Amino acid sequence: MSLAGKTIIMSGGSRGIGEAIAVRAAKDGANVALLAKTTEPHPKLPGTIYTAAEAIEAAGGKALPLVGDIRDDAFVAEAVAKTAEEFGGIDIVVNNASAIDLSTTEEVSMKKYDLMNDINARGSFLLSKLSIEWLKQSDNPHILTLSPPISLDPKWFTQHTAYTMAKYGMSLVTLGLSVELADHGIACNSLWPRTAIDTAAVRNVVGAELVSHSRTPAIMADAAYEIVTKPSRDYTGKFLIDDDVLEDAGVTDFSIYLNGGTEEELALDFWVEPKGPHDPTLRMH
Repeated sequence: MSLAGKTIIMSGGSRGIGEAIAVRAAKDGANVALLAKTTEPHPKLPGTIYTAAEAIEAAGGKALPLVGDIRDDAFVAEAVAKTAEEFGGIDIVVNNASAIDLSTTEEVSMKKYDLMNDINARGSFLLSKLSIEWLKQSDNPHILTLSPPISLDPKWFTQHTAYTMAKYGMSLVTLGLSVELADHGIACNSLWPRTAIDTAAVRNVVGAELVSHSRTPAIMADAAYEIVTKPSRDYTGKFLIDDDVLEDAGVTDFSIYLNGGTEEELALDFWVEPKGPHDPTLRMH
């Protein structure tokens, strides 16, 4: 299945994984609406909503940059309406926008706690909610949220409970909507990387030393493409890991996604276990 002529609305997407997913879809000729705040380049955060739009157009798609805050109900409602008007509907929602703070409970400010939950959980819920009327009209509707599988193993709460709660909130959007929207044939899945990915968050928040222990955003883009091109009625309610998705699609060589290191040097992402005894055990925290 191709994404030619399909319309994606994505939160964030001005850089990193979101931009990579958008550009991959654009290679098929997809339309991509980006909801993001970044209009001017930041010294530590390269890329803006406009440079991402240019990359989408250069790849063969059509871009609609929509500047605003995913926490603003009126903006999101207007963005959904503009996207549907511009492209004739909405086929795919990608909940990509996310805020991160790895502080302990004692150290995290409530302002950061609110920011993470407002962007991560509430933002994913809001964009999905407001897009449902258009997704119902699509012949293969998908909601894809970039969030981890939910595990109640206490080890995932030992260092950054606030961030874990915010990311799990995104995953609960997938879990709930996959059931609530099943009769409408709207697929709701989550995608998460097995390893660290070379993004601004890794470089500036988690630790720049992890860059050589990371994969490139292309692995998430390729995995996302595989997910949203599957029949929506048959592929929903799943918490997926990038390399599992690609293995199922027949990929055997993952060296193309290395970011300077080796497979053995890769760092596992948060909330992910090694696949086997020979997998890397270095973690991001």
